[in-house]
Amino acid sequence: MNAPAFFRRTLRTNRRGFTLMEMLIVLSIIALLMGLVIMNVINFSGPAETTKVKADLLGFKEMLAAYQLDSGSLPTTEQGLSVLWSKPTVEPIPQRWRAMLEQETLDPWGHHYQYRNPGIHNPDRYDVFSMGPDGKPDTDDDIGNWPDKKAASTP
Repeated sequence: MNAPAFFRRTLRTNRRGFTLMEMLIVLSIIALLMGLVIMNVINFSGPAETTKVKADLLGFKEMLAAYQLDSGSLPTTEQGLSVLWSKPTVEPIPQRWRAMLEQETLDPWGHHYQYRNPGIHNPDRYDVFSMGPDGKPDTDDDIGNWPDKKAASTP
C-alpha cells in the first residue's frame, strides 16, 4: 500500500536540508553564545566599579550630614563610618543616635571604605574614600570625595 501523495512530498522536502528560517535561528543562537563568551572574556567592569564607588560616596555624604544634624558633630576618625550602622562607643557619644545602615558597605573590591576627619584631601572637612583595586590607602587608584586629579589634568 502506497502512501498518499501529500506524505510523499513532505518526506522528500524534509530530506533536502535545512530551511532558511532554521539556518537563521541556528546562526542567531551561535552569535548570541559568542557574544556571551566575549563579554565574559573582556573585563567591562572597570567603569561600573568606579560608578558604584561614586554612588556609595554620595550616599555616605548624605548619611554623614544626617548624622551631623542628629548628633551635632561629624564622627571622629577613630569612630569612622561605623557610626552609620552601630552606636559609637568612643567619645563623643551622641545623645541622639540612629542607624543609617543595617550593616557595613564594602567597596566593589571587597575593602572597607575609609574615613578621616579632618581629611588630607579636604582639610576643612572629611575624606571618605575607597582604596581602589590595590586595597592600599593613599595610592593613585584611590577614589574619594575630592576632585579627581586625572580628570582635572585632561584638557
